[in-house]
Amino acid sequence: MGDILITDDERDIRELISDILKDEGYSTRLAGTSDECMDAIAEEPPALMILDIWLKDSRMDGIDILKTVKREHPGIPIVIISGHGNIEIAVAAIKQGAYDFIEKPFNIDQLLVVIKRAMETSRLRRENTELKRGDQPPSEMLGESAAFRSLRSQLDKVTRSNGRVMLTGSPGCGKEIAARYIHANSNRAQAPFVAVNSVSIEPERMEEALFGRESAEKGVEKGLLEQANGGVIYFDEVADMPLGTQSKLLRVLVDQSFQRVGGTDKVQVDLRVISSTNRDLQAAIRAGSFRQELYHRLNVVPVHVPGLEERREDIPLLAEHFIAELNRAQGLPLRPLGEDARALLQTMLWPGNIRQLKNVVERVLILGDGNGEITARELPGVDDQNQDEGRVVLSGGLATLPLREARELFEREYLLTQINRFGGNISRTAAFVGMERSALHRKLKSLGVVTSSKAGARVAHVGG
Repeated sequence: MGDILITDDERDIRELISDILKDEGYSTRLAGTSDECMDAIAEEPPALMILDIWLKDSRMDGIDILKTVKREHPGIPIVIISGHGNIEIAVAAIKQGAYDFIEKPFNIDQLLVVIKRAMETSRLRRENTELKRGDQPPSEMLGESAAFRSLRSQLDKVTRSNGRVMLTGSPGCGKEIAARYIHANSNRAQAPFVAVNSVSIEPERMEEALFGRESAEKGVEKGLLEQANGGVIYFDEVADMPLGTQSKLLRVLVDQSFQRVGGTDKVQVDLRVISSTNRDLQAAIRAGSFRQELYHRLNVVPVHVPGLEERREDIPLLAEHFIAELNRAQGLPLRPLGEDARALLQTMLWPGNIRQLKNVVERVLILGDGNGEITARELPGVDDQNQDEGRVVLSGGLATLPLREARELFEREYLLTQINRFGGNISRTAAFVGMERSALHRKLKSLGVVTSSKAGARVAHVGG
């Protein structure tokens, strides 16, 4: 049920409490002095402590131990007991973070009630923290494209080290999923992963959120850095961090220690740092909004996370994954993707990347009729009436050109889209568009279309 550390200088008292708690199903450890108490905590932090205020032949009294434990292990509930109790001691103990205060000679039933409540409060607090961290994308990564395989190869290499990683890429491309993949496949996988969303935290609260706070009223409140101790701290969109906080974070990276807001003691942490940005940090440095020293500390291993524009081959696979996920989570229809829908999804613009793709899939499943195939006409931006008539609406620019120029522009854009849809694979593109491969090469040359490597994949573009 839980490990309880009982510290009292009277042997009979601590053994009596231990026998009672063992009868209730708890496991206990006993300490008669402050040194024995601190040694027991260092060996293994208990689930709860019962602590006497006055300890004979000890370097520290109960209040000193309380302060130390609440600073280093704020999640451990501590019940104070004393035969010399008075209201001032009780108030002092509660202010320093004690869960409750019981005066000797205590009532056994009262003690058991307090312990059960303290253990329950501690459990709920832990679960709440885990739930806050649990509202997060999974570490599973999906894809088959060359760009995706190149990304995963880079990530697999950095999981074997403890180096700081800077993930770059457009919004919604999956930078946090990449960070969680590093964590899940590293030797810190069983330790915490704590994400710091630099955009969502108000600038005036950033330091308190990161470093925590100490106060007489609330005792010690751990910040995100302490919560991540032993594991990974992920700074999402680090360019949005206030300049003043950047300086203090730089010091943490150098010393692996910091002071809580309102505190005086140094807190040591062991952290792996992963950060991300969708902005040009070199431009931010030139503009004075990002510190160059911090950039060099964070950008030890730069990894580019490709957006959907660079991995169009993966779009049907990701869409099918979201269909299955939304079916499990929300009970939405488990509908297959039609071939025309697959092709259109691969040619659409995705400025919001994976996040936007999931939203589109969810919208189609909610608004669609029946459980049949998802068709192209259900996707946003498709004009049903014109599709029914077999017509294509010309853009204003295309409609004003002579036929020869309009045809050339259409062919160029059409072939660019198809080549990128198939990850730069000319053979697959030729098969889809119905051309011989040699004929397609000649056509691409006449249109000025070339392919080159980008993020591990072949990408088509108009040559310079």
